[in-house]
Amino acid sequence: MGLTIGVDIGGTKIAAGVVDEEGSILEIVKVPTPQTSEGVVDAIATAVHDVSAGHPVEAVGIGAAGYVDDKRATVLFAPNIRWRHEPLKDKVEQRVGLPVVVENDANAAAWGEYRFGAGQGHDDVICITLGTGLGGGIIIGNKLRRGRFGVAGEFGHIRMVPDGLLCGCGSQGCWEQYASGRALVRYAKQRAVAQPENAALLLSLGDGTPEGIQGQHISRAARDGDKVAVDSFRELARWAGAGLADLASLFDPSAFIVGGGVSDEGELVLEPIRKSFRRWLVGGQYRPHAQVLAAQLGGKAGLVGAADLARQG
Repeated sequence: MGLTIGVDIGGTKIAAGVVDEEGSILEIVKVPTPQTSEGVVDAIATAVHDVSAGHPVEAVGIGAAGYVDDKRATVLFAPNIRWRHEPLKDKVEQRVGLPVVVENDANAAAWGEYRFGAGQGHDDVICITLGTGLGGGIIIGNKLRRGRFGVAGEFGHIRMVPDGLLCGCGSQGCWEQYASGRALVRYAKQRAVAQPENAALLLSLGDGTPEGIQGQHISRAARDGDKVAVDSFRELARWAGAGLADLASLFDPSAFIVGGGVSDEGELVLEPIRKSFRRWLVGGQYRPHAQVLAAQLGGKAGLVGAADLARQG
């Protein structure tokens, strides 16, 4: 199969791109994300029609945040768009006249990195995305492993702390409450309250109060050596690395790939993650260690991965 379209559904925009067999994006269109579920279907169809003009496109892959069934057709549950058993494949196929594959967005990003990014050369890869929350994908034996019902890899909702912080999923102590963009902001605000003398730069980038701290402020301040910002990244990394050590016990991959917005800070966060991973890896002094790698495709991974999964059917 030749050209396919990958669709990435974001909180504010929907991106659709024509992707070739080498993972290169030939053309891309972005449209605002509507507020209603039916509006999202309309927007996907519009973006696909617009971007496919002049290209011999053969299929469409959609990356959706939520639980996707084993047939890669129905979104069983999506927290942000309020889809419940949404027959997304059928609806979009009727609108665009092309075969459609629906996949969880973190799975699609993991597949994109495995095929065309940091995972090349590895047969067994575990990907985590450190964004607003924490997502993941499992590639073992060169295959995307989705589980019997299609919803494997929801690493963000592994319970790391019994009776811990309340999560948006309704449970307590989920991993993403300790290793995610939201967690990073919480750490920084707490530290700025307790140690304002060590957060002068961080506070100056916002409105001067801990409540005004945002993720981009923490990144900028950390790059300039602000102690509270740096310590906040280290706390996030401590939890992220400990979680990877647990995943190593489950899957024994040759590489972990860390993506998502938090990972954009590179070695500022990756090296502390590696350190924590080595600290918590059971039997670490006697066993081979998986590599902990930075994702290479950035925000394009989900779109490219969805397109490639559509190519494979």
